[in-house]
Amino acid sequence: MNTSAFIALALTRPGLVGAVAPSSRRLARAMASQIGDAGALIELGAGTGAVTSALRHAAPGTPLLAVELQSDLASGLRRRFPDIEVACAPAHEVLARHAHAPVDTMLVSSLPFRSLPEPMRTTTLAALLQFIEAHPTRRMVQYTYQPRAPFELPARSSLRWSLRDVVWGNLPPAGVWVLGGDGA
Repeated sequence: MNTSAFIALALTRPGLVGAVAPSSRRLARAMASQIGDAGALIELGAGTGAVTSALRHAAPGTPLLAVELQSDLASGLRRRFPDIEVACAPAHEVLARHAHAPVDTMLVSSLPFRSLPEPMRTTTLAALLQFIEAHPTRRMVQYTYQPRAPFELPARSSLRWSLRDVVWGNLPPAGVWVLGGDGA
């Protein structure tokens, strides 16, 4: 996948991209460093594949499902990573289909929650919170460009955000957060 497809998408549908540039290798490595010993990975908003590549490098034998809503980006992922499963579908639909995934499945997300259009944002958040809350060992790694958690949690949620890293060498700088039970 090339940068020109990313730029075209960012210009035509900025609410679905939420970034001025693809994720840097530094950010991708920082995200991948948080996966621990996950038994399976679901990457939401795989985009151009920067984080996908870091995940393959960090956990080469771990099953990986890359989820990308934009068909041109999903096609690029399939060409670049023929050994992984790529789903071109909304994140909430994929999470519903994988509700019974192994309990040690880790979500890795590059979704732009603060800029997603409604009701996509609400539907996606509900699906991923339900997925993570289904088992206490499930977690999600997410980055954000703002100096706060990627999104607010419902008051009733038992999940918590934990800031794990700040990647200053990304454009713009990004915080890497982990969402999970017991303080993540």
